[in-house]
Amino acid sequence: MTTLDARALNRATLARQFLLERTDTTVLSMVAQLGGLQAQEPQEPFVGLWSRMNGFDPEELTRLLDQRALVRLHLMRRTMHLVTADDAWNWRPRHHALLRQRTLGTYRRELTGLDLDDLAVRAQALMADGQARSLGDVGRALAGHRPGPAPRVLGEAVVAALVPTVQIPPRGTWRSTAGALYLPLSTWLGRPAPPDAGRADPAGEDLVRRYLRAFGPAAGADLRAWCGLAGLPQAVTAIRDELISFRDHRGRELLDLPDAPRPEPDTPAPVRLLPAFDNVVLGYHDRSRIIDDSHRGLSVAGERLVLVDGRVAATWAGTAGTISVTPLRDFTRAERTAVAQEADRLATFLSGTARDRP
Repeated sequence: MTTLDARALNRATLARQFLLERTDTTVLSMVAQLGGLQAQEPQEPFVGLWSRMNGFDPEELTRLLDQRALVRLHLMRRTMHLVTADDAWNWRPRHHALLRQRTLGTYRRELTGLDLDDLAVRAQALMADGQARSLGDVGRALAGHRPGPAPRVLGEAVVAALVPTVQIPPRGTWRSTAGALYLPLSTWLGRPAPPDAGRADPAGEDLVRRYLRAFGPAAGADLRAWCGLAGLPQAVTAIRDELISFRDHRGRELLDLPDAPRPEPDTPAPVRLLPAFDNVVLGYHDRSRIIDDSHRGLSVAGERLVLVDGRVAATWAGTAGTISVTPLRDFTRAERTAVAQEADRLATFLSGTARDRP
């Protein structure tokens, strides 16, 4: 079995994440290809798409949210994700048990003794009127005058787990500072309640293929780290004959799609500035292909990261007009120049004065 070192895996990941070369594809296609973008910080997906696309127009993302072709909802790992409407529809039922379990884990003390099924029924009845509500609005309406969990806890339990809901625009649109308002997914998309997981992609085979297309080669632990789901070994087994195998430098078996890109390890990798919680870092259990173990904590701390030669080498901060970069190692003169140029391009994009190819 062929062994792939960290650099070979790095280049495979960068190619599939469109971080070796920007692409001319549409925003909708890009979001689908990436399997969604983590989006609990509403403006961060704009930077993630800018880093991957030629001529990215942030207003296109806004239009797709307004047109309901893209939606924002709690999904993988119980975090807010920007995904296509079809992926939200097909993936949300599969994640329902995970979302409920993680919500219980977070608020076990507050929710002990509460009938969550009854709470879900009451929440669905409350939200059936089609009125957008904040998390606090939902919690207060359900709490009434009865003693029990705080309204904030009830509201989060409902919108993050018990009822499939979406955060509706203008939240998540370009430069919006709007607060989070929620509607049921079925109401927002104008469809009946989502099917159960057994009727859509029965064992999760398509979910595995989609993950490998965006993140492979990868191990089963990486797949689980990305989506948070434990019940996918059956899906991997079901499509095993479609896949090829490698070993990584730690001896783990990695699976991949035969026709997916695996560039040569010496393929040049340009500087890229990534948003907080970018897919390319959070999509793995073993993140050594992209970030040193000593810096792993940055990936979950909300730091915005800079890739130099394909690896995390700095953090960045700033908004329109000014970007500051903090190196994590010494840069060569050429690297300093390349980082400064890319930071200037991003600052220009965020200022809204140019939308041409960076």
